[in-house]
Amino acid sequence: MTRLASALRTSKVPEVSVLFWVTKVLTTGMGETTSDFFAVSFDPVVVIPLTGLALAVALVLQFRAAVYSPWIYWLTALLVSVFGTMAADVAHVGLGVPYAVSTLVFAVVLAVIFVVWRHREGTLSIHSITTRRREVFYWAAVLATFALGTAAGDLTATVFDLGYLGSGILFAVVIAVPAVAYARFGLNPVAAFWFAYVVTRPLGASFADWMAVPPARGGLGLGAGPVSLVALVLIVVCVAVLAVRSRVAAVPRQN
Repeated sequence: MTRLASALRTSKVPEVSVLFWVTKVLTTGMGETTSDFFAVSFDPVVVIPLTGLALAVALVLQFRAAVYSPWIYWLTALLVSVFGTMAADVAHVGLGVPYAVSTLVFAVVLAVIFVVWRHREGTLSIHSITTRRREVFYWAAVLATFALGTAAGDLTATVFDLGYLGSGILFAVVIAVPAVAYARFGLNPVAAFWFAYVVTRPLGASFADWMAVPPARGGLGLGAGPVSLVALVLIVVCVAVLAVRSRVAAVPRQN
């Protein structure tokens, strides 16, 4: 067994694949529209703490799991998406923090997490998430990327006046940068991964917002609730496939 294969068997996070990125973008989109749906349908004073509590429960399940579980992992990622969106929205709507400021603040927070993580563990590779401390660093970084991506997406859509569709197209182009840089110019794979990981947030959220918001705001007017429901169905399908693949990969091969 190779060193990488051994790490993948013990890591608490999924292997990176095309389906991983598809599922990740779907969770970011659903997180955006679900947060918007909750904000207009329920009292934020009630729904935000409840969402935070649900995220805490999911994290406990994730940390208690002995090995990577697709259903637990992606439930946690989805709740991080919803709660991270709420955190960024509270900073802007509730506290009046401009999107440019919140984007910068969340970028600094993420940078600090990476610096401390790299200093304490010697690597930021997701293939090394095999200890409790590394898992804590990983999820702290994930939460920061969601908050940062939310603020950045809103910044380009509203402050820079690109609109949601324009922002989605912009980030679709930007997310290709680390892939090209890795393939053509030898960009460090860990740096390429986290670059793309951050961009998935505004990418998914921008297209989800474009589908959900009314035409007066430059969208298709499908509504946050229906868009969230369709995204949830697609996520369940993707995770089901990932779960099957995970079980197949866990079966020892006979020579």
